[in-house]
Amino acid sequence: MTLGLINANPVVHAKKERVARSEDPHGDDAVDPLEIYDILPLFSILNFVRDIRDPEHPYSLEQLSVLSEESITVDEKLGRILITFTPTIQHCSMATVIGLCLRVKLKECFPPHFKLDIKVAPGSHADEDSVNKQLNDKERVAAALENPNLRQLVDECLYSNEL
Repeated sequence: MTLGLINANPVVHAKKERVARSEDPHGDDAVDPLEIYDILPLFSILNFVRDIRDPEHPYSLEQLSVLSEESITVDEKLGRILITFTPTIQHCSMATVIGLCLRVKLKECFPPHFKLDIKVAPGSHADEDSVNKQLNDKERVAAALENPNLRQLVDECLYSNEL
């Protein structure tokens, strides 16, 4: 976590009820590419990313209303996933870290032929175009994930038990 909080008092919402994953034919989050179309209707993409921890606070992205069911679109026929997230404040410096977390988690869960588009919601960030460009540029994403400090922060957000 960072020392100087950008948003010291975020609005925290209650966790929503979880869909039981016992129906999932897979023991982990990995998805068999041949069965992807059967699984997507059962478990929304939100179930894969809802517990990612915010980089600044010990709350999930769902609890901070950064993500919701409505902010995720799946086009099964084209193999595209669009996630539009809303940072808690307009000048959030952690928006790119949040986007990286979403990309890394979904890359782990879905086959590589799925196209991931990750964007900040229109009007929700002061530097919206720049953030969107960074999050969807393969070379920038790869370079960011090669940075050990940034990679550590992403891993803490993905695998933290603080929630």
